[in-house]
Amino acid sequence: MRALVWNGVNDLAVETVADPTVLNPHDVVLKVSLTTTCGSDLHFIDGYLPGMQPGDVFGHEFMGVVVEVGPEVRSTAVGDRVVVPSFIACGTCAYCKREMYSLCDTTNPNGALQQPLLGYPSGGIYGYTHPFGGYAGSHAEYVRVPFGDVNCFPVPEGVDDVSALFTSDAVPTGFMGADFCDITPGDTVAVFGAGAVGLMAAASARLLGAERVIVVDRLASRLTLARERIGAETIDYSEVDSVQEVLRESTGGRGPDAVIEAVGMEGHGTGLQNVVDRAKQAVRLETDRATPLREAVLACRKGGVVSILGVYGLTDSFPTGVVLNKGLTIKAAQQHGQRYVPRLLAHLAAGELDTSFLATHRMSLEDSVEGYRIFKEKEDDCLRAVFQP
Repeated sequence: MRALVWNGVNDLAVETVADPTVLNPHDVVLKVSLTTTCGSDLHFIDGYLPGMQPGDVFGHEFMGVVVEVGPEVRSTAVGDRVVVPSFIACGTCAYCKREMYSLCDTTNPNGALQQPLLGYPSGGIYGYTHPFGGYAGSHAEYVRVPFGDVNCFPVPEGVDDVSALFTSDAVPTGFMGADFCDITPGDTVAVFGAGAVGLMAAASARLLGAERVIVVDRLASRLTLARERIGAETIDYSEVDSVQEVLRESTGGRGPDAVIEAVGMEGHGTGLQNVVDRAKQAVRLETDRATPLREAVLACRKGGVVSILGVYGLTDSFPTGVVLNKGLTIKAAQQHGQRYVPRLLAHLAAGELDTSFLATHRMSLEDSVEGYRIFKEKEDDCLRAVFQP
């Protein structure tokens, strides 16, 4: 089959690789209908997350049609049109039973590679380095899905493939971030980052009852989407002296009740700290340009919640004293997709959520190298590039 593979830092190629097969009686093999880029893919493409090996197939957001099932698969059948969360869950370990699916104790065969840094390993994820399991990814014609009954969710009639695609990762990640905020009527939620995850976090905050949602970014096209598609207020941080001051003034001096950070380790910013971060990251003295994370902590009101969705490694100059003295609650996780996907598909079917506008660029798998270049450089107002094998 044809697949997009990683051959080294900033070196991608579409090549022929072996077809996936059923390796475990609970496996499912999926013919990929659509798969999409993700900002976290850029972290290992740029060399900030180690563990990819030449020839690895990457991509972790996808939907498709079941073409083969293992002998112990019960509720998923050949021909089902399904969406699959990016983290792989077993459904039976202690963490899966608590609906903390990205922390699954079963699905990462390479957990020992993570343990020195994380203390305990996460679950496995498709196409996302060997420390995260070494699974082949979704930027391919076919993909193997372990524990098919746990990880495949039927797409309702009336929900198109493009809309369903984003419930694989971007939408449940954003929804989880809003869910972490413990939103009550009258709350104001600020979202740092207007990529696909940030926009879905903003939309989810509205769904969960936030009175005001304020999105912070620097890209005009994305801020326009936040206003026109979600009804959020927006701040272009490159045009103000202090985002914190703007947020404070617009909330009667208190600050937002909750702040969602949806940027991650390759964030942009202004000021001296941003210059220092870029220099240290360039020579690998730190992994993160964490200006948005610091800004989120500083901007949140006293006693509020900071919800972290961006992927980070080792962050310098984190304002721990601010967290302590403001009495902040910090919540963070990789997405527990299996917990949220059924609810999100129901919102799509009911017309209560729109995800289709995230697909700004559609192209074939054969053009995916160029797709990643456009996505990385944010050319042509690219928000997400969607590939069709």
